[in-house]
This record gives sequence, C-alpha cells and structure tokens, in this order.
Amino acid sequence: MSHLPGFNLLHHTALSEPPRPLNIVPRQTGVKPQRLRTWDLPSMFHCSIIGTCLTAAELRQLVAKIDDTDARTASDHMLHGRGVRIAGQRDVTGKLLNKALDRRHEAPIKRFSKASDVKTLRRLWQESFDLGEISGAYWAILSHPLTDAELRRDVFGEVHMLSHLVGSASRLDIARLTALQKQIEEKDEKLARQEQRLAASAAEQTRLQRRIEELEERLVRAETARPSEFSETERRNAEAALIARLDKERSRADTIADRLKGAETRARQAEERAERISARAVSLEQENDLLEAILLGDEEGSAEFGPTYQGGAILYVGGRRSLFDKLKALAAERGITLLLHDGGLEDNTTLLPALVGQAQAVIFPVDHISHTAAGLIKRICRDSRKPFVPMRSAGLASFVATITAPAFCEAAS
Repeated sequence: MSHLPGFNLLHHTALSEPPRPLNIVPRQTGVKPQRLRTWDLPSMFHCSIIGTCLTAAELRQLVAKIDDTDARTASDHMLHGRGVRIAGQRDVTGKLLNKALDRRHEAPIKRFSKASDVKTLRRLWQESFDLGEISGAYWAILSHPLTDAELRRDVFGEVHMLSHLVGSASRLDIARLTALQKQIEEKDEKLARQEQRLAASAAEQTRLQRRIEELEERLVRAETARPSEFSETERRNAEAALIARLDKERSRADTIADRLKGAETRARQAEERAERISARAVSLEQENDLLEAILLGDEEGSAEFGPTYQGGAILYVGGRRSLFDKLKALAAERGITLLLHDGGLEDNTTLLPALVGQAQAVIFPVDHISHTAAGLIKRICRDSRKPFVPMRSAGLASFVATITAPAFCEAAS
C-alpha cells in the first residue's frame, strides 16, 4: 500500500527545538535576496522537508547518486534519516539535495517568488493548502527569503497536524485491506479443500457406477443361465440378493450425487464471496492511491481515476464535522460546490428538504449517519427525483472516489 511520503515522520519534539539564526544574505540596494537552502534553516525543519517534499523513490535515487552503497537495499526509514543528515550539510551532498528539491517543485517556487511581503506569502500558502498542493508549497515558503519566524512556525504546525489526519485515515484503510486480504486467503484455502472433496466424490461416483454395471452384468448372466446349473430356489435367491445389492448401490450413488451437487453450490458461493472481497480490496487500494495523488498535487495521478463531476451542487449528509473543511476543499479543487448537513446531530433535519432542492445529487456515508436521517434522505430524493449515492465510509478517500466515479458523474449530471 502506498503512503504519503514523510507525513508520518514529523516529530512532536521538533516544535520545542530552539531555533538557530538563519543564514540570510544581508539585503542590499538593488540586490534580490537569495532563497534559503536547507542548511540555512534550523534543523527542526529538516525532517519535515525530507518527508513531505520528496518521495521515497526520489530520495533513494538521490542517496544512490552520492555513492551510498546501501541506498538500493536500505529501508525507507534509514533513507529518511540519511536525507535529514544531508539537509544540514553545506557540501556537495547538501547542494545535490537542494537542487533535487528545486527541480521537483519548480512551479510552486516560481509562483511564491512573486510575493513581495509576508501577507502575500501567507495567502499563497493557504490557497495551496486548501487545494491539497502541500509538498511544493511547503518547500517554496520555507526557502523564501521573506518568510519570517512566525509564518514558518505556523506552516510547520499545519503540515505537522495534517500528518496525523492522513496517517490515521491511511492506517484505518490499510488495516481494512489487510483484513480483506486475509479473508481472501482463507477463502482460497477453503476453495482448495472443496475442490479436493469434489474430486474425491467424483472418483467415488465413477467407482460406484462401474460396480453397478458389473452387478447388472452378473444379474443378466444369472437370468440367462441354463436351468440345469441352478435350482429354482437358488436362482431366485441369487436374483433377490443381486437386486437388493443393486438397489443399495444405486441409493448410495444418489446420496453421493446429492452431496456432490451441494458441494458444488457451496464452492460457487465461496468463489462469489471471494470475488466481492477481492473487488473491495482493489477499491480500497485505489481510493488510497487517489487520495495520495490529490493531497500531493499530482494532477496526472488523480486524473486517471475518472472524470470530474460537471453538474450542480452536491449535498453531503452525515459524516464527521472535523472533516467538513477538507471535504469542501477537495470538492472545490474539482469545481464542485459542496453543501453540508451533519444528519441531525447539530443541524436541524427540517433543513434537509430545502438543501436537497438546491443540490443536483446527494451523497452520504453509510457508516456515519443515523437510520432516521438515511431514510429521510432516500424518501426526499425519491419524491424530488434526485439521485442519491451511499458511500462506503466517511473517510476522505471514499469521498474522492465517489465524486470521481464515472457512474456518479453520469447519473448526477
């Protein structure tokens, strides 16, 4: 499972580390102040810069470039520590690191370089943060020569808290995916055992069929034998014994056939359940990849998951209030006006009919909404002929996957 680079590597103790003076070139008349390098910044920022502004693959490639023999096989955590150390070095390796950061985030650096005061820098940062374009904006504002200590501390704090939110959501989805994968493995083992039993039952049925044919042949031979070879009583007794044994074998064959049919039905049902679980696991992984692409500002990565919704406003009912601002920001990034209602916890449910009237479609998370609110939404939508879509969960990934799903875009447009 992919994860947001570095968001889970920020340390709480970093906020309390005493700042050291920034190595800023004195301002001269007519001379544009130089952007800061990593070694110009206090070491408390190095961990978040390496973890947030470079992916694990980019960091591995950089470390390998400076002839680190273990770079290809080292763990992501070891590479992260190596990158943090390089960030504080004013040498060839430190310069290579800064070049990699500048090359990776060239566009946001150009955008932030046009700012002439701290107020403009703060506004540009807030716009980027709301759109989920975190990594590039973070390096651009930390390295900007006009960024003061207060702004730098505020930006660091926001990225630090975002790591908790994204890390919590990712850990939950990873746990769900792991559980689903375990269920698939158990189903595969069960299917293998079912197939073995089916093969054994088929072999037993074939053996019984051959035995029945042998008994029928013996009966035919007995019936056609000459009277002089058997007495009448012996012939009748032999016929009765053969018929009884034949009936018993036929009954046993029928029983095995019924068991075989039942086993085939159970195996088919198990395969269908395994397919549903596998599909859900794939959906979870796609949702996480999509959320990561959007939060990192990867437009190409997020575009491959489906078209952007082009209809009117969408009403979101239920969910967690703590995520409402993030939901609105993600929706606004894709040109969607998002109306919000918490399902009756604090917002009055009498407002729902009017909100449904303003919306083109309604979505709600099935794991974070009351039965009463869900039933009311369905009834209002049916009466007003508005489409409604139940979401898998109240998480950010499930929300983004829903509004980018082709079926939703087509139904709600």
